[in-house]
Amino acid sequence: MRFNLSAWALNNRPLVLFAMVLIALIGMRSYSSLGQSEDPPFTFKAMVIHTLWPGATAEEMAQQVTERIEKKLMETGEFEKVISFSRPGESQVTFVARDSLGAKQVPELWYQIRKKISDIRHTLPPGVQGPFFNDEFGTTFGNIYALTGTGFDYAVLKDYADRVQLQLQRVPDVGKVEIFGLQDEKIWIELSNTRLASLGLPLQAVQQALAEQNTVSATGFFETATDRVQLRVSGRFETVKEIREFPMRIGERTFRLGDIAEMRRGFNDPAAPRVRFMGDNALAVAVAMRDGGDILVLGKALEAEFSRLQDTLPLGMELRKVSDQPAAVKESVGEFVQVLIEALLIVLVVCFFSLGFRTGLVVAFSIPLVLAMTFAVMHYFGIGLHKISLGALVLALGLMVDDAIIAVEMMAIKMEQGMGRVQAAGFAWTSTAFPMLTGTLITAAGFLPIATAASSVGEYTRSIFQVVGIALIVSWIAAVVFVPYLGDKLLPDLARLKAAKHGSAAGEHDPYATPMYQRIRAVITWCVSHRTIVIAVTVLLFASSIFTFRFVPKQFFADSNRLELLLDIKLAEGASLKATQAQVESIENLLKERSGIENYVAYIGSGSPRFYLPLDQQLPAASFAQFVMITDGLQEREEVRNWLIETMQEQFPELRARITRLENGPPVGYPVQFRVTGEHISEVRKLARQVAAVVRENTHVSNVHLDWEEPSKVVRLQIDQDRARAMGVSTASVSDFLRGALSGASVGQFREGNELIEILQRGTFEDREDLAGLGNLAIPTDSGTSVSLSQVANLEYGFEEGVIWHRNRLPTVTVRADIYGKRQPVDVMQDILPHLQDVRDALPDGYLLEVGGTVEDSGRGQRSVAAGVPLFLLVVLTLLMIQLRSFSRSVLVFLTAPLGLIGVTFFLLLFNQPFGFVAMLGTIALSGMIMRNSVILVDQIETDIAIGHTPWQAVIDATVRRFRPIILTALAAVLAMIPLSRSVFFGPMAVAIMGGLTVATVLTLLFLPALYAAWFRVRKE
Repeated sequence: MRFNLSAWALNNRPLVLFAMVLIALIGMRSYSSLGQSEDPPFTFKAMVIHTLWPGATAEEMAQQVTERIEKKLMETGEFEKVISFSRPGESQVTFVARDSLGAKQVPELWYQIRKKISDIRHTLPPGVQGPFFNDEFGTTFGNIYALTGTGFDYAVLKDYADRVQLQLQRVPDVGKVEIFGLQDEKIWIELSNTRLASLGLPLQAVQQALAEQNTVSATGFFETATDRVQLRVSGRFETVKEIREFPMRIGERTFRLGDIAEMRRGFNDPAAPRVRFMGDNALAVAVAMRDGGDILVLGKALEAEFSRLQDTLPLGMELRKVSDQPAAVKESVGEFVQVLIEALLIVLVVCFFSLGFRTGLVVAFSIPLVLAMTFAVMHYFGIGLHKISLGALVLALGLMVDDAIIAVEMMAIKMEQGMGRVQAAGFAWTSTAFPMLTGTLITAAGFLPIATAASSVGEYTRSIFQVVGIALIVSWIAAVVFVPYLGDKLLPDLARLKAAKHGSAAGEHDPYATPMYQRIRAVITWCVSHRTIVIAVTVLLFASSIFTFRFVPKQFFADSNRLELLLDIKLAEGASLKATQAQVESIENLLKERSGIENYVAYIGSGSPRFYLPLDQQLPAASFAQFVMITDGLQEREEVRNWLIETMQEQFPELRARITRLENGPPVGYPVQFRVTGEHISEVRKLARQVAAVVRENTHVSNVHLDWEEPSKVVRLQIDQDRARAMGVSTASVSDFLRGALSGASVGQFREGNELIEILQRGTFEDREDLAGLGNLAIPTDSGTSVSLSQVANLEYGFEEGVIWHRNRLPTVTVRADIYGKRQPVDVMQDILPHLQDVRDALPDGYLLEVGGTVEDSGRGQRSVAAGVPLFLLVVLTLLMIQLRSFSRSVLVFLTAPLGLIGVTFFLLLFNQPFGFVAMLGTIALSGMIMRNSVILVDQIETDIAIGHTPWQAVIDATVRRFRPIILTALAAVLAMIPLSRSVFFGPMAVAIMGGLTVATVLTLLFLPALYAAWFRVRKE
């Protein structure tokens, strides 16, 4: 006799009750211990190699530095792409690892890259600084505070920011605290070039005297019989006044430095990237959570510390919130928990109204048990609560009651037919438990392509498979162990009640003889009898759904529903930070008057720190600035966005402005991108301009531009080498002098407490600002005299490349554009591509035109999911063969899987929802849900035939008996999707599943019996 788990559960009631109580307690404890975050963790597979070579042009950087690094990086073979830019004196190469590379393999790859680049360090030109490595792109600073102070300079702000940083680092769960917008202190010694020349003072002598005076060098010590006595020589600068009064004897004369130079203590000039909050200069204190921390626990601790720190600041200085991820997570989790509760109530209502109060109560009690087991397993595997796992829980809720409904419905039917409780529970095990398990595993397998997707989007959405798979498997365990126990305790004596109701003796009631079931039987009989019509109509519907699917809008991921708006502004390449700040201040004046904005912060010369995991972080550039605005609500966000789009075009036409919402999923950046790659920059740029002209013809795009086009201004000094040598001047001495006069030459460090303040000598403001007077600058000679620059060099004004972009070692120009309307990027790209065919056909040999942006990233994600489909098919076919033990019957069930597409297409069009990546995952998973019902129905038909029913009778009777549980499980799943359909992220997936499952359920009950009858040539006896 085979072991019967359900009967065993009823024979061991105390043990089952103990297990239920224990599971409930463990589940509650696990839920409270689950980590909470806004987004699931995913690995940023990018490393940046940054190299400096002061004085080099962009072309020299590209050829002598960037090219060497790129070549070595590509030897790894583990790259998705290697992109780089070269600016004057700066190279930045970004190595993006293969999207299919596992997260655990990434650290080893970063180690290998460091070794490879170290191997070629000696081949780089002399004077190169670096390369420097950065692979911490995934660090998210969830809490950012702005420290502002009217009347306080950066030195005082930095002092208090350091104190705030120290205090915040002591807060539990804090991993990293960084300060952004710092302006390093400097001591400027400004010497007039004209005055030095008139006094005959050699500049080198001044610099050397300062450097020697303030140096730290060993002076030795006395070693006595008892002590070691150190020697200390005085003379190092202790105050700025000492620097000003420093005596210098040059030749026969003695000068005090203050007599011939202007002295001041200041900050970076030109400024370093800075931060402004609500129009005031600020320092941003950014806090990142440690790995494994709870963002809500951290949020509470930071809130308490934030209030305390505000009280410690002097009058006029304020610490204000810029970004508060714990609040966003709390709101996001709260919304999903509300959706979960709404879905739970809907499922309960379905159960109570369709099964009756006491039968529905059995399902109702099983739901918290399944959730408790799910939370316990999630906690064990380290799956936290975030938008993906919570959405998966809502999705699973409509599926996790299926097994419980089937089990209790079968138990109730058998009790109505006169069986005892133990016998009825045991019958449910023998008749439906294993088909139910097969169906459950098939449903879980529908999400398998997500688990196997070797890509960033696969990693981002993987917890959908994990959570749904866990919930479905434990729901089967609950259905065969706990539901019989609950049914025994809660179900009434159904045999007596039904017999009394229908006027028959106890044990003689036929539950399928009611008028409703008779009408259902008539419909099913008609479908089986007219199988050709039913099959033809179904095939026609399926074909029409494939045809009309082209009209469904396509997308990758929907935008986030967070309240932030990003405004990026870009000036011409080569623009100064001062020009960028002037534009920022003009925009700030507009924002001050605009309602609907809670606060805004501007990052000048760089993008915002990563305050949101999928943020498309921007690279530093003097000509770039980024605003992060927090609006009062979603409606206000859209109003401000529309206002900014219009205002920036009208009032700032000279700027390239971009207004965006935050993204969901791995960042894409510009939705419309076309890359032109080739060997020669001029040809690449020419082709890119042709592509841009075609893109501009599309009415749905805005802000069409090339990512690098305009040149930078330059003054070339053509030195007459013969004349220069005769006068005692070299190229190096001219370069060194100009760097010192214009940017400042380091002559030492001023030590103040734990601060090291650089001392720099440079020319006066007039020398630095008067470009027209460049030729009059007095250049020191080897003999101690000076000559004007124009005597040894000709000045030529011109242009040069301000930045050079490479992709996989080749110059690459990207045509980029935004879409501000409601049309989806995939659809816009499909509109543009045919018009680019002429450009593509005319490409010279070796030149490429590639699609980037949303289409590229979406395609990569879809391919990674598609790669898992063969495994999904193999698993499903294996499960079907194990259950049905018939190839033909397995194929029959398998053919029902695509039928959901009929409902998917119709519902997406009806509710105007796009078919995105998440909707695609739902559609694939839908096939598993459909096959679940099909395999149970086919197994029931085969069981009836095996016990002696005719095939005709078995087809109709089995469908009638499976009608109620199939309808109820589908109804629970579909209605549970209603709250989830409001989600921006999961809405399209919910609508797709609702439509697909609704239509597929009807077809399972009408089309599948007809197909079975046609497949096996079933005739009425």
